[in-house]
Amino acid sequence: MNAAYRTLLARFARIHTIAEAQAMLNWDAAVMMPPGGSAARGDQLAVLAGLAHELLVAPEIAALLDTAEAAGDGDEDGWGVANLALMRHAHRRATALPGDLVEAQARTNSACEKVWRNARAARDFATVAPHLDEVVRLAREAAQALGAALAMSPYDALMDGFQPGIGAADVAPIFATLEAFLGDALPRVEARQKPPHRPEGGFPEAHQEALCRRLAARVGLDFSHARLDRSLHPFCGGTQSDIRITTRYDEADFAQSLMGVLHESGHALYEQNLPRAYARQPVGQAAGMAVHESQSLLIEMQACRGDAFLTWLGPVLHQAFGGNPGTYAPENLARLWRRVARGLIRVDADELTYPAHVILRFRLEQALIAGDLAVADLPAAWRAEMERLLGIAPRDDAEGCLQDIHWYDGAFGYFPSYTLGAMAAAQLMAAARRDTPGLDAALGGGDFAPLRGWLARQVHGHGSRLGCNDLLRAATGKPLGAEDFLAHLGARYLV
Repeated sequence: MNAAYRTLLARFARIHTIAEAQAMLNWDAAVMMPPGGSAARGDQLAVLAGLAHELLVAPEIAALLDTAEAAGDGDEDGWGVANLALMRHAHRRATALPGDLVEAQARTNSACEKVWRNARAARDFATVAPHLDEVVRLAREAAQALGAALAMSPYDALMDGFQPGIGAADVAPIFATLEAFLGDALPRVEARQKPPHRPEGGFPEAHQEALCRRLAARVGLDFSHARLDRSLHPFCGGTQSDIRITTRYDEADFAQSLMGVLHESGHALYEQNLPRAYARQPVGQAAGMAVHESQSLLIEMQACRGDAFLTWLGPVLHQAFGGNPGTYAPENLARLWRRVARGLIRVDADELTYPAHVILRFRLEQALIAGDLAVADLPAAWRAEMERLLGIAPRDDAEGCLQDIHWYDGAFGYFPSYTLGAMAAAQLMAAARRDTPGLDAALGGGDFAPLRGWLARQVHGHGSRLGCNDLLRAATGKPLGAEDFLAHLGARYLV
């Protein structure tokens, strides 16, 4: 290892430490910060973003990369080579953006996100529209600069920031296939499904929290390096050794908190099991947001809503909450938690209709970034697209374009990762079943060790040494595709 590569390792460790600080500040803002702290928090995040950017674009970085690449640094299994390639890519992205634009985006996004919270509560898009207009303007400016530097379209350059290696041209035909499948399958599923029996009685928050902790630990979350807290919307944040997951509780319905924690525990397991030897290095990070989402959906949707695990879970729920044991029978839990219904809210959507919500956002944000859709016209465009895809329309903008935080926080190009992650989760689960005899029997006993071990070997332990498609090829024998996801949906809902 030459001196140039050692210097790069130290520099990128500092950059990733700043990213960890940003993650903790964002967690604090969502969970603990008083409303009056938002302006100061926006300044803090902007300064951190500027510091990380300065470290990455410093003139010596280009020379260090040239020297390390020329020396052929890297070991026999390719970790060092991959690390250098990821460093080069990060440097290319960073140098495409002037520092004042990076800080302006951080401040503008933070300010808009705070206004959005009030606008959503008031169901008043007009309040936040001028702020979103500025967020979109800056996002377009950044997208154009990134696209020119990376030889991509502006929108693909934004997608690259969340899931490298997959662009709009890859996604559009897959989404068209899913849209066609949904148009045929949805009315058939609606006609054949039976109504569930809902568990009766109140479900105290304290009982729900205890159960959530028990199940997260059962999945494999190490609470000596993790916390469970409350927030308006469940999420996973923190660092590899300090994971923070959140959920929300409804004393009339425990499923919201439970499934939220299982979903976020999938994210947390990925973070906790990334290769520690490459912590705070590009190659030691997750392989993109679609891969990250595949880990949460594999745990929640593939495993924990599956027949085998529900057989184990039913008696656990009855012991925790009491009531009619029949409502906790696995077949009733399946009808309850896999019920398909056309809805307006993405985070409440079932796995069959969820892709429609992502397809809508994918198309509208492409139009926003291209300048083909004005922010003022977003509510009407949203209503029209929702009616076309699912045959329903929002009554107000809280049920429409105000429901998600992403755009108001500047995250354009993120939404495709949700459905790409669902596809990858189905593909990985199918491979795990092929490779691990008795996997479903283990889940039927509440034992996640076989699945967790397979994921650690095939996904978690690789960090970002492999891109999304190469990771899936190594684990499943093929790149990302819709076949296993469609087979999963057909087997679960149409057989």
